Amino acid sequence: MPPSPHRPPELTGRAFRGSAVVRAGLLTPAQLRSSAWRQLYPDVYACTTLDVDHAARAQAVARLLLPDAVVIGRSAAVLWGVVLAGAAEPVSCSVSPSCRADALDRVVLTRRRLTAGEVTRRGSTQVTTPLRTALDLCRGRPLDDAVVDLDRFLAHGLVDLASVRSAARGLTGRDCRHVRSVAALADGLAGSPQETRLRLLLARAGLPAPVAQFIVRDGARFVARVDFAWPEHRLALEYDGAWHGGTAQFRADRARLNAVASAGWRTVFATAVDLRRPAGLLDLLRRHMAARTSA
Repeated sequence: MPPSPHRPPELTGRAFRGSAVVRAGLLTPAQLRSSAWRQLYPDVYACTTLDVDHAARAQAVARLLLPDAVVIGRSAAVLWGVVLAGAAEPVSCSVSPSCRADALDRVVLTRRRLTAGEVTRRGSTQVTTPLRTALDLCRGRPLDDAVVDLDRFLAHGLVDLASVRSAARGLTGRDCRHVRSVAALADGLAGSPQETRLRLLLARAGLPAPVAQFIVRDGARFVARVDFAWPEHRLALEYDGAWHGGTAQFRADRARLNAVASAGWRTVFATAVDLRRPAGLLDLLRRHMAARTSA
């Protein structure tokens, strides 16, 4: 018969070292195996009332599993409030080159010496600073994916793009060119990952660079904010993810776009299909620009 759940108040809603709480007499080994707890990592347990999201896992790794570890990369972004990693994704952390930790399931270990200026704390957890985190987001992923991550991080205002680009220029090493390329392509203005991907697609197609998050006005009157705009052509481009709300959201979006049309603007919509097969979208944008130029 399985042991009955027993939750001491000191452990309720928390993660902890199993061996430590047994030594302290808070739980017996049998009680630790009850349904009150779930094992996250070797000798690391959490109360089943705790929401074990990626932040909780990162904190468990850096505070309990590897107490000297520093949370880095996308995991660090999560601790800074930018959800770039899901609960099931491995936690990324850095340890000293002399650390003898073995490979761990659902943990990506990097052995790197971080300077004191690159590390801070979020509560009791060591984490890379926003600038160091931003630079790490430029590493290790394909170019567009890294630009998406950096754009999302920059949008939270934790660090500015000029600082990231300046720091990227000072880097050396095998991946410094990739980091600089990512920083050069980011703008921190996208309202969604797909908007970043759409912006990169437009640039590679050779279209004139649009203005992101442009405010359409009718004289001095505010009309709407659009994802992208070419003001000289009075042309707006919207990613179609905005239509995925309920009826009230649909009506609000329709009214907004009617107002944009009344102000003399045309609006083109892009969808996920256009990101995969962009030829039709690009041709439509070019025709709109040509028509306005010749008018």
